Amino acid sequence: MREFHPVRSGTASIYVCGATVQGVPHIGHVRGVLNYDVLRRWLVHSGLDVLLVRNVTDIDDKILTKAAEAGRPWWEWGATHERAFETAYEQLGCLPPSVNPRATGHVTQMIELMERLIESGHGYVADGDVYFSVKSFDEYGKLSGQVLEDVQQGETPTRGKRDPRDFTMWKSAKPGEPSWPTPWGNGRPGWHLECSAMATSYLGAEFDIHGGGIDLVFPHHENERAQSNAAGDAFARFWLHNAWVTMSGEKMSKSLGNTVSIPSMLERYRAPELRYYLVQPHYRSTIEYSEGALSEAAQGYRRIETFLRRAAQSGEVTLGTIPEAFANALNDDLATPQAFAVVHNTVRDGNAALDAGDTSKALEFAAAVRAMTEVLGLDPLSARWSEAGGSDSPTKDALSRIVEGLLAERQQARAEKDFARADAARDRLQQAGIVVEDTPNGPQWTVKSD
Repeated sequence: MREFHPVRSGTASIYVCGATVQGVPHIGHVRGVLNYDVLRRWLVHSGLDVLLVRNVTDIDDKILTKAAEAGRPWWEWGATHERAFETAYEQLGCLPPSVNPRATGHVTQMIELMERLIESGHGYVADGDVYFSVKSFDEYGKLSGQVLEDVQQGETPTRGKRDPRDFTMWKSAKPGEPSWPTPWGNGRPGWHLECSAMATSYLGAEFDIHGGGIDLVFPHHENERAQSNAAGDAFARFWLHNAWVTMSGEKMSKSLGNTVSIPSMLERYRAPELRYYLVQPHYRSTIEYSEGALSEAAQGYRRIETFLRRAAQSGEVTLGTIPEAFANALNDDLATPQAFAVVHNTVRDGNAALDAGDTSKALEFAAAVRAMTEVLGLDPLSARWSEAGGSDSPTKDALSRIVEGLLAERQQARAEKDFARADAARDRLQQAGIVVEDTPNGPQWTVKSD
């Protein structure tokens, strides 16, 4: 833990490893982008300009393989799925990056970086491939905690490597594969080289934050750091790594099928509800996917939404002041669980004020809730989410409004000890096939499967 001070006063610079566009995005892919979107929003709220670079890996072994299996050009396959990722990010309320560079558009910068490394003795050429000499860099392993003697890059063995621990920066051309000209022959970039070249091209030799998934710490980020530092670039000052979304304890992957793809999820849940589910846990905490947890998160968002809409019936709900406890939470390594706790405590106090007829106090609480949810990208009254409640399904949104209204009526009737009215609201819910369970976090509801 270190106090954050940007390299350049007034501006925070962030590089996020983006998608390898080999297929349709699932919730595991978008989680990290959402985490860094919240970070960006908080830094902006804190008074900083933010330069956020999120790359696209549009040339890769997996892309070539999948495109060939589908009988489609590699570039068309990549472009199709790049659009799918960008659509998913936009649907979930992510602000667009400052720039969205593609690997294939930065080969010149990659060649320049390799030339610097070869000249300084950290890189070498063998049979048209270009490698980084791991032993030449004394701090190799510092980021990931790897012991040099145990390093395995996970690459296919080649005759040209001087040391099996060395990693490939440039791959010589193979028949039928795309390639670009270099001083050492035609070929295509290695994965690690791409990000070093793109990050420094847009953010300079030293920048603030490098983000990505926990699975990228080694070898990807370790190798990025090694080749960049060895070339003389200070590179990233802070490294942030978001944890996985898992299913049955395993990292979510393409082999799990379409059940957790973003298009599939948005057929069952509204976009802000899915966003709530993915940003509420701490970014370094693993999310074990379950339908129950997602349903509970959706209802957490609905409680916020219901309160704000209820408050809006009493007067204009503006963007207010963020509570100190919320700011302290996000300033402490982006502690979103604690931040959400402040949001829900304020919602509770606001509902109590409405029940007591204290409209002025209720609107003050509502303004604070709007300010906090705006930072989280979840303000239900924002232009982004307010139209049809941010729903992609008008029917689903209408049902949510009706149910939340009946639950609020039942809650108010209970508070007023008007049990006949509370029972009437309960009966209307049951007749509609709504199952309500009272929990410490408030009423949770589901629709009967039959």
